[in-house]
Amino acid sequence: MQDFSYVAGVAFHDFISRAWLEESGHLVHDRFTVRCDVRTEERGAEPPAPTVVVVPPPDLHRHLGGLLEAKDGADVTFQVAGETFSAHRCVLAARSPVLKAELFGAMKESSDAVVIRVDDMEADVFRALLGFVYTDTLQDDLGVKQRKEAAMAQHLLVAADRYSLERLKLICEDKLCKHIDTGLAATILTLAEQHNCRGLKKACLQFLSCPSTLNDVMETDGFEHLARSCPSVLKELISNVSTCVPVDLGEARRRGWNGMLSSGRRTNYWYQALVVLVVLCVVLSLKRGNAPLSCICLVIASFVGTTINGAAKLPPTCKN
Repeated sequence: MQDFSYVAGVAFHDFISRAWLEESGHLVHDRFTVRCDVRTEERGAEPPAPTVVVVPPPDLHRHLGGLLEAKDGADVTFQVAGETFSAHRCVLAARSPVLKAELFGAMKESSDAVVIRVDDMEADVFRALLGFVYTDTLQDDLGVKQRKEAAMAQHLLVAADRYSLERLKLICEDKLCKHIDTGLAATILTLAEQHNCRGLKKACLQFLSCPSTLNDVMETDGFEHLARSCPSVLKELISNVSTCVPVDLGEARRRGWNGMLSSGRRTNYWYQALVVLVVLCVVLSLKRGNAPLSCICLVIASFVGTTINGAAKLPPTCKN
C-alpha cells in the first residue's frame, strides 16, 4: 500500500476543505471516490559512456634521440676536438639552414659518407648541440657542475649563433641571465653584444646600472676585454649609470640651486654634470678609435661618482 501523505510523498497540503466536500454531494456515508489517471513514458536504455583512449604525449624527440645514439643510417661524420660524431644529413639540414647549405651544397652529388672537421669548438659543446638538434631539448645541468654551467652556456650560445639555431640561442640567453654577477657581467655583456642577444644585453646593463656595482666590475679582466672588443657599449653603460641618480629640475627651479645645495642634492647635481662631461669625452675618444681612453674616462667617472655619493651618505638609488 502506497502512502501518499504530505510527509511521505507528494501531496497538496490544502487540497479541498471538509466543509466543501460535505456540501458537494460527493461524500456519501463518509466516503468519496477519487479518480486517478496515471501516464507512463517509456525511455530507451542509457547509452554507454564513450570509450576514452589515453593518448601519450609526443615522443618524436625520444625516437630521434635514439636514432642519434644508435647511429643507424648515419651518413655524415663530424670530427671535433679529437672526438668523432656520427649524424644524419637530412635531420641536420631540416634543423639548421647553415648545415643544410654545408651538407647539400657542393657535397650534394656525393653519395659516400661525408667527414666534416669542426674547429674552435669543444667536444662537450658539440655533443650538447647535436643532442638539441635531434631532440629540441637541452639538459638542465648541461652535463657539467653548477660552477661550469655558465661557461658551457656561453660556448653553446656561440655555437647556436654559428649554426642559426635560434631556439637554442634563446635558451642559452635565459641560462646566462641567471649567472650575471660581478665576476661575469662584463664577459656576458661582451658575448651579448657580439652575438646580438638583446634580452641578455638588457639584463647586463640593468645589473651594471649602479656606480658601485660598475666600479667592482671594472676591476675584472672581463671589463678590459669588453672595452677592447665592444667600445661602443661603454656609452650605454654611462647612460645607464646617469639615470641612477636623477636630478629634480622642477624643484631646482622652484627653490633655486642654493636651496638644492643646502638640501643635499648638490651631490647628485655635480654627479650628473660629471656624467655628461664623461659621455662627451667617451664619444670623442671612440670616434678617434681610442678605446683605452674611453675606458679611462669611464673609470674616472665611476670612481669620482662613488666617492661623491659616499661622502654625502646618500641612500642607494638603484637595485639589481
